[in-house]
Amino acid sequence: MAYPGIDFPGVGAGLAVINDGKLLLCRRLKAPEAGHWGIVGGKVDHMEPAAGAACREAEEESGLKIHSARFLCHSEQRIEADRQHWISLIYVTDDFSGEPQLTEPDKLSDIGWYSLDNLPQPLSLFAQDAVKALRALAIS
Repeated sequence: MAYPGIDFPGVGAGLAVINDGKLLLCRRLKAPEAGHWGIVGGKVDHMEPAAGAACREAEEESGLKIHSARFLCHSEQRIEADRQHWISLIYVTDDFSGEPQLTEPDKLSDIGWYSLDNLPQPLSLFAQDAVKALRALAIS
C-alpha cells in the first residue's frame, strides 16, 4: 500500500481560524512535525474539494462548526526529518460557531487561541506560511 506524503506527494488542506485577532493553533503529536504548533487541517480525501476538506478537518480536530472559508495561500513542504512531502491549500475563516475543544487527543496535545504577535514555538512550516499570508492581508 502506498501512503500520501510518504510514498508520493500528499495533498492537504488547512484552515486558519481567526477569532478576535487570534489564530487557533494545536500541537501535533504525530509526524509530520510532531511537537509543532499548527493550524487545523489534514489530508484531502479522493474526490473531496480542498475547501471542504479544510472545514471537515477543522471540525474534526476542534469541535467547531465551520460555516464558510476562503482561500488564503498554498504551502509546499518537504519535511526531511519525517521524509514527508505535502502540498497544502490553506483557507481562512472567522465564520464559525462553538468553542474549540481537544477532540482528537490521540493526534493533538493542546489547542488554543494565539495572537499573531505571540505565537507558540515551534511553529509548523504550514502554519508559518499561513501566518505570513495573514500578516500580508493585515488580518490581526
